[in-house]
Amino acid sequence: MAGDPAGESHPLMRRQRELTSLYATAKSLTALGELDEVLRSIVRHAHDLIGTDFTYLSLVGADGRLSARASEGTISASFLAASIPANVGLGGKVLASRSPHWVRDYAAATSIAHDPDFDRVVGPEGLVALLGVPLVIRGEAVGALFAADRSERSFQAEEIALLSAFADHAAVALDNARLYDASRTALQELRIAYRKIEEHVAVMERAQASHEALTGVVLEGGTPGDVVQLLADQLGGSVTLLDRAGVAVVRGDSAADPCRAPAGDDLAEAFRNAQRSGRCTTSVDGAGVAHSVASIQAGDSFLGALAWSRAAGGDRGVRDDMDVRTLERATHILGLLILKERAVAEASERLSGELLTELMVGSPGTSAAQRTRARARNIDVDRLDLVLVADSAALSSTELSRHLHDIARDRAGLAGEHLGRATMILPSADDDRTVEEVHRRLRRAAGAPVTVVGERAVNQDWARAFSLAGRCSAVVRALGHTDLGATTARYALYAMVFDTERVRDLDRFVAGTIGPLLDYDHRRGTDLVGTLDAYYANRANVAATARALHLHVNTLLKRLDRAGELLGVDWRQEDNLELQLGLRLHRLRAVTPGPA
Repeated sequence: MAGDPAGESHPLMRRQRELTSLYATAKSLTALGELDEVLRSIVRHAHDLIGTDFTYLSLVGADGRLSARASEGTISASFLAASIPANVGLGGKVLASRSPHWVRDYAAATSIAHDPDFDRVVGPEGLVALLGVPLVIRGEAVGALFAADRSERSFQAEEIALLSAFADHAAVALDNARLYDASRTALQELRIAYRKIEEHVAVMERAQASHEALTGVVLEGGTPGDVVQLLADQLGGSVTLLDRAGVAVVRGDSAADPCRAPAGDDLAEAFRNAQRSGRCTTSVDGAGVAHSVASIQAGDSFLGALAWSRAAGGDRGVRDDMDVRTLERATHILGLLILKERAVAEASERLSGELLTELMVGSPGTSAAQRTRARARNIDVDRLDLVLVADSAALSSTELSRHLHDIARDRAGLAGEHLGRATMILPSADDDRTVEEVHRRLRRAAGAPVTVVGERAVNQDWARAFSLAGRCSAVVRALGHTDLGATTARYALYAMVFDTERVRDLDRFVAGTIGPLLDYDHRRGTDLVGTLDAYYANRANVAATARALHLHVNTLLKRLDRAGELLGVDWRQEDNLELQLGLRLHRLRAVTPGPA
């Protein structure tokens, strides 16, 4: 007799339902999607097909450990957070053999190597029976799919076959998801790279346009100021040209993208670094403004620096790098312009100095040729009535002369070195005011204390005015002045020292006041004049004078007594103003050069 059709049909129907579900599941899993989404889908479908208490999927990470990536059913957070070495536990056995394995009771199983950390979370989760099947991609076991029950049981062959078949499809879906992620990442990277290439090309075109514009400025006879303003318009922010001392010469600001004016301290350190290294340096100040400073050099000569200031941060990376290179290229152009201007200035200075020397040597009076050469420089010889001599302990006469040339150009005068002194001839309506203004400007340009002494030239006798100004300058230094601007009239009291026409008056005054002391010192080889000079310099304090001269007090008193005998008066009790003046004039005459 035939068996019960209903009894036979139940397993067939169940098998048909499983196969249908497996087919639908496999079809849905082969669709492209994100990796995490695919993992969750794999576990959800497996849980529905197998019907165990919970299902989870673990993958081998880059650290070689097996960690849960998705789960379905009630699973604690500590269980999901657990990871074990890929060579222990049931998962290790599945991965090593690339075949299914199961245990009736995980905690009691002796056929597997237990991981103590994992065993501690198995108990609270209630995991007992466990089936694991491998996820194999191109012959490599990359993870395992697990079905677990919270009661002891055996897994049937059809369950194992079903989960294994599902795992095969799941592995394909997993591989597709990985490829999809990799493709999408590669596409994103390609898009980013393409955008960067587009930005780079745009920046390069912009840099090329800037370079062509800079070249055009030079070819059209532009100045360094024109280059600075063009850079500010092209780069944005603020561009400043600094001289060799780090002082701002000219500054340009972008109308479209302005930036606050950089303070001297903001650029000082970057300027020193650029000067020291010869390369462009970038720093960001406390206000968030970036300053790039590139040195301007010609061979081994440091000519100054070019500073670019703009707001820091943002997405200016590639653009900033290219703009800094544009800044560096601009330093080469500026170097050429500075050298050109310097060559023109030096030629002008040479001609100015040569004409000044000719006027000095040939004075009083001028020749027709000299007048013609002066007119070619827009100088009226007949108005050159003030001669100035400049001195500084910090700068040479050549350096001072270079600064005087700049002043002379603005005042329709001449400047140069004459007899080793920095000299200038100017037209002047107010000598005191002119000398003070020249001193102020020269002091600022030199960055160090300077003395400027002026003398009016009468009837174009510039040589005599130069001699008086030079000798008065020596008197000024001897009096201890190192930073002033004055005419010789301010030192009329000492006119006998620097006025060569009054040398006989000076001789008579000195002879009438300290002549006996000079004669005695000359005959005996003593220094009574120096003793009295030191005595007055120490405010008539005997002890201080003795210390200054390294003498015993008694020796000093004997010298002072001898001086009194020679002078024939008790000079320490009577009015000694003329004696002190005679001593000072004698000392000043000793340090004042003879007539030029």
